[in-house]
Amino acid sequence: MEEILSYFPSLSALQVERLEALKGLYDEWNARINVISRKDMDNFYEHHVLHSLALALPMEGMLLPGDSILDLGTGGGFPGIPLAILFEQCDFTLCDSVNKKTKVASEVASALELDNVKVVNDRAENLPGSFDYVVSRAVTSLDKMLPWIKNRYEKGVLYLKGGDIDDELDRCISRRLFDPRKLSVIDISDFFSEEWFRQKKIVIIKR
Repeated sequence: MEEILSYFPSLSALQVERLEALKGLYDEWNARINVISRKDMDNFYEHHVLHSLALALPMEGMLLPGDSILDLGTGGGFPGIPLAILFEQCDFTLCDSVNKKTKVASEVASALELDNVKVVNDRAENLPGSFDYVVSRAVTSLDKMLPWIKNRYEKGVLYLKGGDIDDELDRCISRRLFDPRKLSVIDISDFFSEEWFRQKKIVIIKR
């Protein structure tokens, strides 16, 4: 939490309380349903919460009250739950096809009384309607993921990725999955100084 508070000093008391509660909730649920590796639980706030909140940096200037966000392949609730804590005026749909993972995400959201979160156990292709934004965290390569959400977002996609992503971006462009003029890539290490973020990136594709 010290890292998070150093990067997000303007959090409200309720936001801090909810973020502080995350570790205990995930410890409890992870003991029953293993959705986060033990190694990652030792670095829970850095590897999961702060990594998720990296998306808040570009999103802060993009989101409007009432915007709808799909978290595709949310797993146990990342990045959707930390983002929902920050962006209380936006509506989040957390989607994953693995039932045990969505159970954890749903129980955590309920315990935190996050009224702006809906958890769905399904594939993204089966969801009705569209969303303003889609966020996701390294579910698969971009060229596989983007067809799943074709015509499902109105404003943009924000994707947390690691390592060298040039090849998959080239595949996307060759298949015309997005307009390359609408692409931007942000190095998370430009914002967060921890070594773990050195090769972590945010891929932004605007509509």
